[in-house]
Amino acid sequence: MPTQFAIIRATASDAAELAAVAAETFPLACPPTATEADVADFVSTVLSEARFTEYLAAPDRTVLKAVDSDGITGYAILVDGTPEDPDVRAAVTLLPTMEISKLYVLPDRHGDGVSAALMTAALDHARALGAAGVWLGVNQENTRAQRFYAKNGFERVGTKTFLVGEQLHHDFVMQRAV
Repeated sequence: MPTQFAIIRATASDAAELAAVAAETFPLACPPTATEADVADFVSTVLSEARFTEYLAAPDRTVLKAVDSDGITGYAILVDGTPEDPDVRAAVTLLPTMEISKLYVLPDRHGDGVSAALMTAALDHARALGAAGVWLGVNQENTRAQRFYAKNGFERVGTKTFLVGEQLHHDFVMQRAV
């Protein structure tokens, strides 16, 4: 298994590979009650190649990728600006803020330090843009991710809902200072 990797900014040419990684990793973060149809709908509408092309071109978004000799092994999507969701706006107190919208790593790379490196790069990017803090949403049943975020200094500050297909899920809102 490769152990060398780099974290760099993704470009438009990465959209298809990012979508493939997203399709493999997103279902791992969903609660057991999420149906295959709802997960597939979310992947096809929010994590498609076309949507990654949009994310990569958006001035308020930054997509970071973890790459090794096999290609992209993980990614993070960062969103600069005031949260649109009223529950998040009420919970987040470190302003200006940046959202870590996605941070996913291929399952065979879990434990290799890729997630930690993506998190460090995300925090560095937020700091460089002048953010006081970063926030994210994590499913209330995803205890593995919650432990990772807590280990990285995030604290629960509120809750929000998250639509996957036709199912409404419940997330914790977590934030930390940069």
